[in-house]
Amino acid sequence: EEAVFLRKKITLLRAFSLLIGSMVGSGIFISPKGVLKNSGTVGFSLVVWFACGLLSMFGALCYAELGTRITKSGGHYIYILETLGPLPSFLFLWAEFFAIRPANSAVVSLAFGRYLLEPFFAPCAAPVPAVKLVSLLGYYAVLTLNSWSVTWSARLQTALSVVKLLALALIIVPGIMLLAQGHTENFQDAFDRQSLVPDKLPLAFYAGMFAYSGWFQASSVREELVRPERNIPLAVIVSVITVIVGYMLTNVSYYTVLGTQDVLASPAVAVSFVQRACKTLISVVPVLVALSCFGTMNGGILTFSRTLFVASREGQWPPLFSMIHIRRHTPLPAVMLMFPLVTTMVCIGDIYHLMNFFSFSRWLFIGLATLGLVVHRYRHPELHSPFKVPLFIPVSFTVICLFTVAMSIYSDPVNISIGCTMVLSGFPVYYLVIHRKMSNRCHSLLYYLTHKLQLLLEVIQQEIKTY
Repeated sequence: EEAVFLRKKITLLRAFSLLIGSMVGSGIFISPKGVLKNSGTVGFSLVVWFACGLLSMFGALCYAELGTRITKSGGHYIYILETLGPLPSFLFLWAEFFAIRPANSAVVSLAFGRYLLEPFFAPCAAPVPAVKLVSLLGYYAVLTLNSWSVTWSARLQTALSVVKLLALALIIVPGIMLLAQGHTENFQDAFDRQSLVPDKLPLAFYAGMFAYSGWFQASSVREELVRPERNIPLAVIVSVITVIVGYMLTNVSYYTVLGTQDVLASPAVAVSFVQRACKTLISVVPVLVALSCFGTMNGGILTFSRTLFVASREGQWPPLFSMIHIRRHTPLPAVMLMFPLVTTMVCIGDIYHLMNFFSFSRWLFIGLATLGLVVHRYRHPELHSPFKVPLFIPVSFTVICLFTVAMSIYSDPVNISIGCTMVLSGFPVYYLVIHRKMSNRCHSLLYYLTHKLQLLLEVIQQEIKTY
């Protein structure tokens, strides 16, 4: 009865909530251990946290400009496609689908399950099978919601963003009060150089940047944003500054209450903090943290489904995934596609190995996307952009990303080699499937399968171009 396309339902408040909800997730509650382990001391770990925040702001400003220059949704994928060409964009898509996104979703899901069950099993650790079962149930719930309604998933994101900020406040306030009372013993010798291991610093940055990751999410839903030229830069700047301040205060609070060994020994830093600092909140904070992770899962599904949707529309992914449900107006096939891979990684994965596994590929392609901004400026000097950053920001951000990626090969060769192999495996697929035309028989089979699934899922191609 009406045209089928993705509506502009994401306002400035919802864009801000999407970014806050994507950044403040499991990272600040599990990454302090990874940052401290690989930086060596409390002082250096705080430096890493601030540097990661500054680097995230640089990257966010670059993506804000890209979002005003390139009017399509799709985030990293569409920026690489429009600036560097189809091959690197397909390699990103390949690595993102088979490695980056399912590993990232598995990390957040496992954190959700661990924190949700922690109050029921304290002081013992929750059983691993139970954690994985609850993690999968949480992920499936978010998957169902995103398949059902864009409006409701956006409303949930707004509500959970408030919960996330409340969770941070409940950690910050007790720690800062103790610090004001003179409890500074855990900050003695904060910059002891003997504990610093320089070749592990890239892994510390990976853990810190994982906590900040999400500043790029608004660009993935660009076509669904109201007034994107204004709202993307505004939402990005305000949200990243908010998260930097929150993360720095949260880490200071952690270290005020917990010593170095306590942080390294804790499977759930926020729970250990509450057990030590404020036992009256021992059953509240873990639940708030779990809800925070739930919001991050919701934001990840909301944005990555749009990447698959745009890639299918651009001809680099099967055509079924550029279709929209005829009544729900959600990209149902793209939303459901991650189901099997995330399930597999949750069942077999470990949080910290998964984090290093996907970080290599993610930061490689983010660096290429900001390099693409420099290329796009050079190729299209006549193009007017309502938001423009100084050239040194994309150049310095690109150099730091690529340098960190190169250093990480030395720091963690096994996981990085797996990630590198995953990226390179996309080369033959590109040349066999995308570069070369399919035979008539393969094309007919694909059309037949697409048509049957289209009828089953009740989906149709977008009827109105919104880009």
